[in-house]
Amino acid sequence: MQVVKTGIKDLVEILPAVYQDDRGWFMEFYKEDSYQPAGIRYRFTQENLSFSKKGVVRGLHFQRAPYEQAKLVSVLQGKVLDVVVDLRKGSETFGEVFTCVLDSERRNMLMVPEGFAHGFAALEDSLFIYKTSNAYNRESECGIVWNDPDLKINWPFADPILSDKDRNLTTLSELLEKSLISRD
Repeated sequence: MQVVKTGIKDLVEILPAVYQDDRGWFMEFYKEDSYQPAGIRYRFTQENLSFSKKGVVRGLHFQRAPYEQAKLVSVLQGKVLDVVVDLRKGSETFGEVFTCVLDSERRNMLMVPEGFAHGFAALEDSLFIYKTSNAYNRESECGIVWNDPDLKINWPFADPILSDKDRNLTTLSELLEKSLISRD
């Protein structure tokens, strides 16, 4: 397994070892003994699977304290533009955006620490899988609208397919004004 730093502390891309022969291929999606030396020490308590049609944007979602979630994200089929925003209180990179393409052919993953908003755009019909370090809690659910102008995210679609919930999320500035999150 290769761990690639992203420039945002604790946010890493993971390129697993894939063993391939004439029968197909095998990889370890998660193995605690391999992840811990790389500094990934989360205990995952929930695993989720979603299917998104090409053109769908989901997010940018996060959970507020005390239900923050770290996420190990990947795609089993298809390709997505994965997007995260650093919302960690006191972080030098607060408000910074990181994007990468998660691709079922590359089998790459992104380890998203607690304190990040997360979303993705389905570049193809995609089966998205992610482990979380905390169970979902509806009362602590929060999000940033996908097209927040201050974040300047280069989404691949001008008019994506969105849920009503995602369409009606607020901006990062509004979350700060309402004290739903804090920079310091």
